[in-house]
Amino acid sequence: MIRVVLPTHLKTLARVTGEVQLQVEGPVTQSAVLDALEARYPMLRGTMRDQQTHKRRPFVRFFACQQDLSHEASDTPLPDAVAVGAEPFLVIGAMAGG
Repeated sequence: MIRVVLPTHLKTLARVTGEVQLQVEGPVTQSAVLDALEARYPMLRGTMRDQQTHKRRPFVRFFACQQDLSHEASDTPLPDAVAVGAEPFLVIGAMAGG
C-alpha cells in the first residue's frame, strides 16, 4: 500500500483524516499515485495537477524521502521506500508572498 499525506485543505475536500492508503498497480510513479488518488477521490481532480495536461499546479509540491520531487518527470519511479509503504508520498501546498 502506498501512503499519501495530503495538505489540510485537500483532506477536507476529500473528507479524510490522516494518511490516505492506496493500491497502485504497476510502477509506482508520481503519475500512478495521483491517478489512483484521483480515481478514489474524484473531488481532488484538478487540484494537484491540470486535468488536461496532467502538469503539476504551480503551488503544489511533491516530496518523498526528504527529497523535493516536484520537478521530476511524472513517470519517474518513486523511491523504493515509498513503493513498499515504508515512507509516505507527501503533497504539500506551497506558500507565496512575503
